[in-house]
Amino acid sequence: MEKWEDNRAWFLIMPVFILVAFTAIIPLMTVVNYSVQDIFGPGQRVFVGIEWFEEVLNDPRLHEALLRQFMFSGLVLLIELPLGVGIALMMPKRGWGASASLVTLALPLLIPWNVIGTIWIIFTRPDIGLLGSAINNLGIAFDHTAAPLDAWVTLMLMEVWHWTPLVALLAYAGLRAIPEAYFQAAKIDGASRWAIFRFIQLPKMRGVLTIAILLRFMDSFLIYAEPFVLTGGGPGNTTTFLSIYLVKVAVGQFDLGKGAAFSLIYFLIVLLFSWLFYQVLQNVGKGESR
Repeated sequence: MEKWEDNRAWFLIMPVFILVAFTAIIPLMTVVNYSVQDIFGPGQRVFVGIEWFEEVLNDPRLHEALLRQFMFSGLVLLIELPLGVGIALMMPKRGWGASASLVTLALPLLIPWNVIGTIWIIFTRPDIGLLGSAINNLGIAFDHTAAPLDAWVTLMLMEVWHWTPLVALLAYAGLRAIPEAYFQAAKIDGASRWAIFRFIQLPKMRGVLTIAILLRFMDSFLIYAEPFVLTGGGPGNTTTFLSIYLVKVAVGQFDLGKGAAFSLIYFLIVLLFSWLFYQVLQNVGKGESR
């Protein structure tokens, strides 16, 4: 009877397993199948082995897109993490102010990604946009559709505005989970504000900050809708990230074999760096605990 009860757990997770199989595993296997074939049309395909992978890995445009992607994700993490933690530290701990702050912070997260791009197109237009026209009225030439630097600045501002609230909310949750006794003991010992943050708040937020780093890295590395709507990958190719280049290959050129190989390499890059981030953060945490 006990053995039967243990086996019943598999029946409970079976619906989830079937759902994951249809939404993830089966499409992934389809991509793997396409990546080793040259597809000419319905029922017309030739097995080519790793030819597409070799072509993708030797593509200089992929190397450029990968470099831009790492620059973008690195800048996102460097800006959003300290900014989000700083906002969380300044938020009220209780009362109506805390509730109002949480609701206000959550608003950008509720807006669809393609709408975010449209909002920032209008906001930064050099002729009628509130930000764009204000900058140009100051005598500074600003046009994110023509100047690469302006396009990057606009993308970074948009990304920071959209996703810093997520980091702030996670950091706030970590701060609120710290027992009040820690702060009372620090107050008795005469600890400074920086000492409290360095030795109490920051170590206790390590778990949520690990989640924030992983989520923001994966999401920024997979970003597509916002830069596609805002700049379309331009001007030129200056904001053509991996996702935009992948769509150009698979959809624009209808090169399904190369696009499938590109997708698998893209997936493995995200998986590898997410694992490395996790291992590094875990090791840092263990070192601090000792």
